[in-house]
Amino acid sequence: MWSSLNEWLWQDRFWLPANNSWADLEDRDGLVYPHPRDMLMALPLALVLLAVRFTFERFVGLPLSRWLGLRSQTRRLVKPIAALEKHFLTEGQRPTEPQMTLLATQCGLTLRQTQHWFRRRRNQDRPCLSKKFCEASWRFVFYLCSFIGGLLVLYRESWLWTPVMCWDNYPKQTLKLALYHWYLMELSFYISLLITLPFDIKRKACKLFNYTHWRRTCDTLFIIFSLVFFYTRLVLFPTEIIYTTYYESIANLEPFFSYYFFNTLLMLLQLLHVFWSCLILRMIYSFMKKGQMEKDVRSDVEESDSSDGEAAPEVPRLKNGAAHQPGAAPTDGPRIRAAGRVANGHTRAT
Repeated sequence: MWSSLNEWLWQDRFWLPANNSWADLEDRDGLVYPHPRDMLMALPLALVLLAVRFTFERFVGLPLSRWLGLRSQTRRLVKPIAALEKHFLTEGQRPTEPQMTLLATQCGLTLRQTQHWFRRRRNQDRPCLSKKFCEASWRFVFYLCSFIGGLLVLYRESWLWTPVMCWDNYPKQTLKLALYHWYLMELSFYISLLITLPFDIKRKACKLFNYTHWRRTCDTLFIIFSLVFFYTRLVLFPTEIIYTTYYESIANLEPFFSYYFFNTLLMLLQLLHVFWSCLILRMIYSFMKKGQMEKDVRSDVEESDSSDGEAAPEVPRLKNGAAHQPGAAPTDGPRIRAAGRVANGHTRAT
């Protein structure tokens, strides 16, 4: 069954232009050509990267966060209440007002106590800053090494500067060892991210300086990132990458399945670039309006004990309508009157 599926998946007509076959790409005369089986090495390498990641986070990321003064907020565990915990895990983390009232009645709690329980229970599951910092630092280090490695490997390639040249003699192109290793490492990294996706922090970006509260540095780097993102994703990507794959790739070839397949994926990626650019523009607008960068619109913010629409306790009022603050005496009370008396009991003249 596996053999039949493999043969069907790698049919010549799916991945190669007309009048070409995988037999044409067999190694010969000392020349090495790409093969689908070459990608299998990415699976064990992804496991190696996972081991490297956990080692890095434990022995580099965590000590670095402490050295930079990053301290995670201590959270108190909520009192286990079976009915509330069941609703939290099965029905949702944010009950509606009628659900909250019903749960409060079932558990013999007040509405405020029930709201407070759910708020603290949500905070309890949120990752601490140290964990966020460690994961972000690992990605930062890998992307930095990948960028430098990519420059060293690709800058000699003529098709990097003139994309149309990547279609010369396609698909009968030899495989360069440096290119193979670099792309294999990239593929392995993203496979490792897929493996840890259920356990990684949601809505996370590489915000190391934000976690350490280096506000000015964080804002400056965000502006630089925005400019680079807009240029590479909204200018270079559609005008160079999509243009050459959609138009120039079939100048001497007939369209085939992978032509439509990969161009569709590239178009979807471009739509994501536009969506992400809109999010970045919202943050830049907020920055220009208020003078400082607000939280990432994708970020998960911990709730305070007084959030979630919980009403503040009503301030009691005196008979004359003045507000009475706890622990403070009224301005016309005994303390003020006593302060105006002299030792013999007479009132001091004003």
